[in-house]
Amino acid sequence: MSGPRAIPRVALEIAAAPRVRRALTVAVFGSSFAAGFLRAFWGWPGTIAVLAALVAMCALSLAGARGTIDWRGILPISLLALGGWVALSTLLSQYTTVTVLAILATAGYAFLGVYVALARDLIQTVRSLGDALRAVLVVSLVLEVLAGILLDMPFPFLGIEGDLAVGGPIQGIFGDRNQLGFVAGLAFLTFWVETRTRSVSRVVGIGSLVLAGLMVILSGSPVTVGVLLVVGGVGLVLLALRRIPLGSRPVVQTVFFALLVVAVIVVALLRSRVFALLDATSDFDARVALWMRIRDWASLHAVEGWGWVGAWPDGQLPYSALSGPGSAPVDSALNAYVDAWLQIGLVGAALLIGALALGFVRAWLVASSSRITVDVWPALTLTLLAVTSLAESYLLVEGGLVVFVAACIAAARRRSWRGLLRDPGVDEGLPRRGA
Repeated sequence: MSGPRAIPRVALEIAAAPRVRRALTVAVFGSSFAAGFLRAFWGWPGTIAVLAALVAMCALSLAGARGTIDWRGILPISLLALGGWVALSTLLSQYTTVTVLAILATAGYAFLGVYVALARDLIQTVRSLGDALRAVLVVSLVLEVLAGILLDMPFPFLGIEGDLAVGGPIQGIFGDRNQLGFVAGLAFLTFWVETRTRSVSRVVGIGSLVLAGLMVILSGSPVTVGVLLVVGGVGLVLLALRRIPLGSRPVVQTVFFALLVVAVIVVALLRSRVFALLDATSDFDARVALWMRIRDWASLHAVEGWGWVGAWPDGQLPYSALSGPGSAPVDSALNAYVDAWLQIGLVGAALLIGALALGFVRAWLVASSSRITVDVWPALTLTLLAVTSLAESYLLVEGGLVVFVAACIAAARRRSWRGLLRDPGVDEGLPRRGA
C-alpha cells in the first residue's frame, strides 16, 4: 500500500514498536511524578497539554498493538466500579464544571496506568519506572545542591527551601518533603527489584539504592520512615512464605493476617508512643485537626460526597474553608480515604478501599506462590500506597494513581476469574514475543 492511506498504518506500526512503548512508559512515569515540577514552569495548561499528548500517543500505541495484547479479563471490576462512581459524581457534584475537568484529568492518568500494564510486562514496567525515578531523583538532588550549597538561596517557585547544607529536610522537585519521601521510598523498592533481577548493572543498581536511601534520609519525612518499616516487614514475610512448602502456606497465611490485625490494633492503641518514636507527634496532631474539620463538611453529603476534584481547587467550597498544618493552605485531605469520603462519599471511599484490598490480595497470592523476584513488586507497591494513604492522598492523583492502576492490573493478570473467558492459547495479557 502506498500514498496517504499508508500513513495511518505506518504510524500505528511505529507507535506499537517495542522501543516506542518503552520510551512512552518512561515518559508516562516521569511526567506523572514530575507533574508539580511541570506546573511550576508551564502552569496547569502546559501540564494538561503534556497529559493529553501522552494519552493520545499511548492510545495510538495500543491501537497499533491491538493484535498482540489481550485485555479481556484483565481490567479489575473493582477499578471499573470506582471509575464509574467517580464519573457519576458529575451528576451529584456541587460544582459540575470543576468536577468534569477533574474527572477528565483523573481518567487521563488512569488510562496511562492501564497502558503501562497492557503494553509492557511486569519486569519491563519495573525497569521503566526505575529509569523515570532515577531521573526525577537526580534532578531533585541537583536542584537541592544548587539551592542549598552552590547558590545558597531557596527556589520558592519550586517549593525548595535550600536546607541541604544543614542536613535537610529537602523537598526536591516535589515541593514537599513527604512527597519526596514517598517517591524515594517507591524508588528504593523498585531499585531493589531491579538489582535482584539483574535488570541493571550492579553499579547502577547499588548507586540507585544509595541515591534513593539518601533522599529518604534527607527528606526527613516521618511518614516515609513509618511506611518503609511496614513495607520492609511485609517484604520479609513474603520472602519467608516463598520458602515454605505449598501445603503449609494457607495456615501460615492465616496466622500472618491474624497477627497483622493484632498489630494494627496495638499500633492504634499505642499510637502516641509510636508517633513520638518517629518524631511525628505534632505532624499527626495537625492532620487529625484537619480531618476533624473535614468530617464536619463531609457529613453534609456523607453518602455521595461533594463531587470529584482530585487535587483541591482554589477558591471552591468546602476546600477554601479548610486549612492544613499551621493554618497553611493544602491541596488534599492528607489522607486518601478521608479525601475520597469528602469528594465521592462513603460509597466512593468503600469502592476505593475495596479496589485497593482486592488488588493487594491478588498481588499477595501471586507474590507468595511465586519464586520470581519481580512478582513481589505489585504486593509491596500496593502496601506502600495503602499505608502512605493514611497520611497523604498521593494514591488519588498523578504518579500515585498511575502506579496504583498499573499494580492492580499486573496482579489481576494472574488472579482474575474472568481470565477463563479468554480464548485458548492467548497469553496472560502480556505482549507477545517480540512486541
